[in-house]
Amino acid sequence: MKQDQIYMKRCLQLAALGAGRVAPNPLVGAVLVYNNRIIGEGYHEAYGNAHAEVNCLASVKPEDRVYIPDSTLYVSLEPCAHFGKTPPCADLIIRNAIKKVVVATRDPFDQVNGKGIEKLKNAGVEVELDVEGAAAREQNRRFFTFHLNKRPYIILKWAESLNQAIAAKDKARTAISGPLAGRLVHQWRAEEMAILIGATTAISDDPSLTVRWVNGKNPVRLLIDPQLRVPENARLFSEPGNTIVYNFLKNQVENQVEWVQLKTDQPLLEQLLTDCYRRSIISILVEGGSLTIDRFLKAGYWNEIRQIRSTSLYLDQGYPAPRPEHAVLHARYMAGEDEVFVYRPVSSP
Repeated sequence: MKQDQIYMKRCLQLAALGAGRVAPNPLVGAVLVYNNRIIGEGYHEAYGNAHAEVNCLASVKPEDRVYIPDSTLYVSLEPCAHFGKTPPCADLIIRNAIKKVVVATRDPFDQVNGKGIEKLKNAGVEVELDVEGAAAREQNRRFFTFHLNKRPYIILKWAESLNQAIAAKDKARTAISGPLAGRLVHQWRAEEMAILIGATTAISDDPSLTVRWVNGKNPVRLLIDPQLRVPENARLFSEPGNTIVYNFLKNQVENQVEWVQLKTDQPLLEQLLTDCYRRSIISILVEGGSLTIDRFLKAGYWNEIRQIRSTSLYLDQGYPAPRPEHAVLHARYMAGEDEVFVYRPVSSP
């Protein structure tokens, strides 16, 4: 069992290499082992490309291919059993006559959930389940939340002063965190499918919400602007990347900007998250001001809070930062001179 855990941890290491490139697909790694020797490795590298199992088997050297049927395949998520962007990985395993597969966790996606394991077992493949399962589900928490809760995984992020203010008294744009924390935020943006702010933040800060300080893909920009107050020359509408404006006034598509009209007699966030689910947006980084963040907190629509606190800046009579309730501290670390607090909901498993 100890060897199984070692090989599965390697699968998780490989899976992590796909972060920021595979969504809305999950992060998956695979390792093929013959006689306590790894003869193949692979991971899902980008959305629409080959799955981890395919890359793993393709990596086996010609002189080792004879050992494939007598090897054990380790994979961090249940092999798929349906035709999507690529053929079913369960069929690939069966065609290669692999006799044993060790799986970290089942896939929550309705078209896979249990079906891949069932197909393998029906073909005579020995399947062992739940090796490093908790770690695998943690790694793919966005994917699991999306498919189990039918909404995106939501991260609330804000920076606050030493005296826990989110903005200066006059709401003037103020750099609260330092350069290392700023680079970290850009890394966070690159890891999520979408980034969201409200109209007040868009007007006062005029942010571009792009990834500039690290290598990565720009997230889809989501703007809550019920009355379309944000001016047409805002950088959200001209900087590279797509923008979706949730409002009460119009439906329209113009170049890289789409306006989505919501109903005034239904909860705004529920409509927004339903639309994001329809678009297969599995995660959202909420960088909005206190009003927008409070909206998510009060509705209970959040999975993680990332709070950056300055250790030196004091904002006299500044606007109070949000205060998370029903939250438990998950991690705490330094980013340069700033301190980062990560919270999860108390009810999280």
